[in-house]
Amino acid sequence: MEDEFKIAGIAVARGETRRIELPIVRLYTDTEMAIPVYVHRGKKRGPTIFVCAAIHGDELNGVEIISRLINSRALKSLSGTLIAVPVVNVYGVLHQSRYLPDRRDLNRSFPGSSRGSLAARMAHVFLDEIVSKCDYGIDLHTGALHRSNLPQVRANLDDQETRDMADAFGVPVLLNSTLRDGSLRQAAADLGVRILLYEAGEALRFDELCIRAGLKGVVNVLRHLKMLPQRRSKLGIAPFVARRSGWLRAGDSGIVNHKKQLGDHVKKGETLATIADLYGNELDKVLCDADGIIIGKQNIPLVQEGEAMYHIAYFHEPHEVLENLELLQDTLLPEENF
Repeated sequence: MEDEFKIAGIAVARGETRRIELPIVRLYTDTEMAIPVYVHRGKKRGPTIFVCAAIHGDELNGVEIISRLINSRALKSLSGTLIAVPVVNVYGVLHQSRYLPDRRDLNRSFPGSSRGSLAARMAHVFLDEIVSKCDYGIDLHTGALHRSNLPQVRANLDDQETRDMADAFGVPVLLNSTLRDGSLRQAAADLGVRILLYEAGEALRFDELCIRAGLKGVVNVLRHLKMLPQRRSKLGIAPFVARRSGWLRAGDSGIVNHKKQLGDHVKKGETLATIADLYGNELDKVLCDADGIIIGKQNIPLVQEGEAMYHIAYFHEPHEVLENLELLQDTLLPEENF
């Protein structure tokens, strides 16, 4: 890492903390918009990592995770550089929307272009000013509107260094996730930046367990990278890796009665939910297609035919995943200082 470090033309010296407004595309109302960026550089050399949230503007758990992170006393002993971006999609957060005003998904618009659409220009600025200056990254997400995700990390687990980071994060479920064209992970990988994607909770909601699990996970990764001092080893969570997952969809439209919940172990052929009409007559059953764990679930009790209802990760030993989920809950004490 070089001694000279700049974002948006603003230099940040070793041992310095700066809050920077990263200019992005101006609105047609002539309103200036900027991405808030927090930069903390330790006095000692070390890696550079970014932690970002709200690439989708309705995914808010990560905003609180970063708020707690940058106010953590642990950062006083940081080596290297932390770039924390609590809100990437500022337009989406303003409108409580997943998308940008041009109705594009920012996480499908990378690497972007300086002359493209609003989404393309934002992606280009973020990649050029933030991601390209880092060695590692952690991208914080939640489930979509009316859908919750079990705390999980998605990453390229075939890369050993990335796998080691994912193990260190400390959640029960790791999902080996292929790179999607246009995603931040794909663009980061093209630049040689190793990145984890943390998924937990539901859009437009704070979930305290998911927030504390995310904060602890980020701090665990910083310790793993030797950016923070190591702690005495505690009983950790041995995550299980899912190489395959899939969504189960509604076979009819109607009122949902959920039989299974997020984190439940389910078996092939088991009924996960029933769908009935307005008079209570059963129209359809949602049956599990293989043994696994529910890592994503629709929350609203109304469904249209073909709508995704349950996201199942397939494991060989799902019972141990449940034990690790319980261990995670037990270890996330509210009073713990990071």
